[in-house]
Amino acid sequence: MSEVVYDARELKRARYAVATVFAVHGAVTGSFATRVPWIQDHAAVSAGQLGLALAFPAFGASVAMPLAGRISHRFGARNALRGLISLWTLALVLPALAPNLLTLCFALFVYGATAGMADVAMNALGVEIETRLNKSIMSGLHGMWSVGALIGSAAGTLAAHLGSDARLHHTLAAAVLTLIGVAACQGVLDLRPTEGEEAPPRFALPPKSALLIGAVGFCAVFAEGASLDWSAVYLRDVLDSSAGVAAASTTAFTLTMALARIAGDAVVDRFGPVRTVRVGGVLATLGGLLVVVAQNAVVAMSGFALLGLGIAVVVPLCFAAAGRSGPNPSQAIAGVATITYTSGLIAPSAIGSLADATSLVVSFGLVTALAFGLAVFAGVLRTGGRQIDGKVDAPDPAVPGPRS
Repeated sequence: MSEVVYDARELKRARYAVATVFAVHGAVTGSFATRVPWIQDHAAVSAGQLGLALAFPAFGASVAMPLAGRISHRFGARNALRGLISLWTLALVLPALAPNLLTLCFALFVYGATAGMADVAMNALGVEIETRLNKSIMSGLHGMWSVGALIGSAAGTLAAHLGSDARLHHTLAAAVLTLIGVAACQGVLDLRPTEGEEAPPRFALPPKSALLIGAVGFCAVFAEGASLDWSAVYLRDVLDSSAGVAAASTTAFTLTMALARIAGDAVVDRFGPVRTVRVGGVLATLGGLLVVVAQNAVVAMSGFALLGLGIAVVVPLCFAAAGRSGPNPSQAIAGVATITYTSGLIAPSAIGSLADATSLVVSFGLVTALAFGLAVFAGVLRTGGRQIDGKVDAPDPAVPGPRS
């Protein structure tokens, strides 16, 4: 990409602009999630068929994410993000229009494909801004995604409460979010390839370093997906808690995640990405152990809160590390994103299958083991001793890291 020099004011503006794009991306997800029951009824699909259809966003994202780098090279980072975020916001309309299982699967495939490409493009720009500012911003950007998801889900909850047609709700939401996204993109960095720079391949395997980084992200997203989908069930079935208390466990998890992401950049600037993830892995492991040994709801809820706190900044830091792990940031980020999307896809069903074969306690023993993996393998997030606010993550011979 071009080596244009931006002053502090332009970089600050670009940071706020891409943060807005992250919030828009999250708002689409929140808007969709709250209307899934309406979409299920409209398409007349069973619970099993709905489960099948909901796997298609991950399939679409995995197929399309490698294309984001090529699109950014062809049109420039700003134009690419403007187009991809618009496709994503407009794709929100499609699932509610689907009249049957086949069309719903197709709509969700497109929905996931556009989500994944926009995800790669905005994370690549976030990494570029972070590098030029020489301080961590990725955790805060993902925190803005969480804020957007909360806003989108709140609006969707209100629409559902009022009994509104999801086709109308999502059309209006898509129109508003598209306008906000397009306007925000005007402020992001206008990065373009240098003369003679070779275009990235349409499809290519990510570099080895991105695979290692993606494995760390896999552990975090697996724990996140398991906790989000199974925490309430765990308190109800294992600890015989009431429905309200069980639901509160999920709230505790999501709240600590959101707060930790918003505050995470200051922690990363102070201690560096490797130390931050290592400590986060220890906290998440402690949280998992509390869940496994809990004899009452308070202990289990504390465990889920610690899990959320421990894994909150891992995925943002994985994207940041991937963007600095090689000459093609979009390709590396796409590789990490594909792995994390896959983890999010398989985690809920894997926990359920293991629980059927053994118990939910054993299932969260697996989550705890994966959380411990964050502490052990945090060193792969070191990319050449990245400096943040004058602090450098020194090489750690005890932990394998990516090779150039």
